[in-house]
Amino acid sequence: MTTVERVTEPTCTVGESPVWRAAESALYWVDIPARKIHRLHPASGRIDSWTTDEMAACIAFSGDGELVAGMESGIFHLTLLADGAVASRQLAAVAMPMPGMRFNDGRCDRQGRFWAGTMHTDMPAAHAVGGLYRYAADTGLSGPVVDHMLTQNGLAFSPTGDRMYLSDSHPSVQTIWVFDYDRATGTPHDRRLFVDMNQYPGRPDGAAVDVDGCYWICGNDAGQLHRFTPAGKLDRSIALPVKKPAMCAFGGDHFDTLYVTSIRPQNETERVDQPLAGAVFALRPGICGLPETDFATMS
Repeated sequence: MTTVERVTEPTCTVGESPVWRAAESALYWVDIPARKIHRLHPASGRIDSWTTDEMAACIAFSGDGELVAGMESGIFHLTLLADGAVASRQLAAVAMPMPGMRFNDGRCDRQGRFWAGTMHTDMPAAHAVGGLYRYAADTGLSGPVVDHMLTQNGLAFSPTGDRMYLSDSHPSVQTIWVFDYDRATGTPHDRRLFVDMNQYPGRPDGAAVDVDGCYWICGNDAGQLHRFTPAGKLDRSIALPVKKPAMCAFGGDHFDTLYVTSIRPQNETERVDQPLAGAVFALRPGICGLPETDFATMS
């Protein structure tokens, strides 16, 4: 049985986008509606926080320690300041098809291009207006490369970078797809079903890939973390102490720790039933992950 350890207090409303920063031996993640970026130093337990002007939903590092983020109105370059503020500069604006939209899940491909998807924040309305975008320092913003999505999630790349994974976690979809991925051009193609999550517990939220090329996905609403083989076969599931795990990321000195962020229910009764919801958790799954690729800036 895998031991799951709580490593932060349950304070996040929507904890998302965990990223391990090896240069600092620290875990970064965001709390989307709170407009917060957090950093945990596991060795000391110290947590630092910064406040952004817009909601940041997904982050990636560049080589100089700065951040690229998918936010409400586009893709931004962020500098975390010593006083807890954030200096932001818009890299690319996105013409959202409807009001009430923002970016959601995102990360860099193995070549350092930043990918992020949009969604409408009114999930029950089921507006299929979300899209997946690519941002590169040399070519700018492209997309939507994938469109007509409800709740974009589950973005990940295989260890060699020749496969791209993508999910729609909306209750009416609950599907994970896999694409062949052209590493030279950053073009996904041959989209096909990877996993129908209607057959498994939980909606397919945030994901990570390990050194074996297996795909880890948070089963939101079911308190599960699932590992699927590259063939789409369920390998194992790990129970978590909260119903809504949001995203997972490998970290630690050897990338052998899997960190999981979570969502704190707005309903008071549900909060009583899940006192740990909103915390970040850590577990040792017995397999190592891969470091995230930094955003590739122009030389």
